[in-house]
Amino acid sequence: MSVRRVVPNVRSQAVQESREFYGSLGFEEVMNLGWIMTLASPSHPAAQISFMAADRTAPVVPDLSVEVDDVDAAYAVMRERGAEIVHPLQDEEWGVRRFFVRDPSGRVINVLGHR
Repeated sequence: MSVRRVVPNVRSQAVQESREFYGSLGFEEVMNLGWIMTLASPSHPAAQISFMAADRTAPVVPDLSVEVDDVDAAYAVMRERGAEIVHPLQDEEWGVRRFFVRDPSGRVINVLGHR
């Protein structure tokens, strides 16, 4: 299993203002589903930051998203370790398969793979 990218998720009610602020630093909007917006650097597309008012299908806004090449294997590893699964593994209508897990410091991690 390998990591493809890591994206901080910021809980925010100021999405438009965040787009403008981070746009001043060179970020551009690459995804906007209404409840989540992701900005990326045009010169380094893996350099990203997401802003969420709330998560559409999960009970909490995750602190961090980690995209992996095999989300099912990551889920199996986390369950085997006895990690707290905050949101179960499932396919989402926007094209990802994901689950949320709590890390040792209490942060909620959105582990995902694109379908």
